[in-house]
Amino acid sequence: MRWVITGVAVLVVPVLALYYSIVGTFGVALAMTAIMVVAGFLFSSVAAYMAGLVGSSNNPVSGITIATILFTSLLLLFLMGESAGVGAAAAIMVGAVVCCAAAIGGDNLQDLKAGHIVGATPWRQQFMQGIGVISAVLVMAPILNLMLAAYGIGPPTAEQPNSLLAPQATLMASVAEGVFGAGLPWGMVGLGALIGVAIIGLDRYLVQATQGAWRAPVLAVAVGIYLPLELSVPILAGGLIAHFAARRRSPESRDWSARNGLLFAAGLITGEALIGILMAIPIVVSGNPNVIALPVSLPAIAGLAVVAAVALALYRTATRGSD
Repeated sequence: MRWVITGVAVLVVPVLALYYSIVGTFGVALAMTAIMVVAGFLFSSVAAYMAGLVGSSNNPVSGITIATILFTSLLLLFLMGESAGVGAAAAIMVGAVVCCAAAIGGDNLQDLKAGHIVGATPWRQQFMQGIGVISAVLVMAPILNLMLAAYGIGPPTAEQPNSLLAPQATLMASVAEGVFGAGLPWGMVGLGALIGVAIIGLDRYLVQATQGAWRAPVLAVAVGIYLPLELSVPILAGGLIAHFAARRRSPESRDWSARNGLLFAAGLITGEALIGILMAIPIVVSGNPNVIALPVSLPAIAGLAVVAAVALALYRTATRGSD
């Protein structure tokens, strides 16, 4: 623990210097650093706990980051006033560090849990996790810049009409900008909190009334509310495939086929991300967004047929061995 605390103290210094370069006031930068350390410690613990109980997929990173950005924005608003042009960016920088800490905390605990199950040596795991974090730092920035140059990130613009929407990042930016003079609709925020409380109550009622057969988890409902329709529909379709596949599976093959379906779905997500990165390379190199486009326009039914084929393959994989 002495080495851990020493490492934290040493690495906080460059973060403090970064915050000072943004806000230009040492006292404000020091307050931002203090918020970052406290929030990073608390929320990393929450993320690690959730990863230990359920898994890293249930890590509430978005909620943690939004809460941190909102609290930091309010504090900076008190210290700097609404005229602070860098207030929103400073709050997002604090949230970014806490977001990374929570994400890495959940991922590390997931790795340690898996390693404990298979009998791995803890210190070797931690050493490789350190290498993994450093590797991610070196890889992520160039990839994000590549995606920004090829597709654009955030709301569509005239130059990049098909940009990556990034609804979570847009929401976080809207919260920070709303606090600093853009008129954050506090009435809507309060209404959202009340709706959240009502959904939690409905979920508790459904658990008791249906013995858990029907539920309305507040996080799932919130995601369905703020995600764009083109993202919500695939999530719903995947859930329906999982539901019908679970009903089809036989008891003796349930665990194995469910694992196959989960791995297939994870491969689809990862493969889509990798293909998107590979497609961005010729777009950026050539400067032509249509460099890899087909010379002919295919009807919409062709895309629908491909999606249907992938859904069928996923269903068959998730039910394999049930006959």
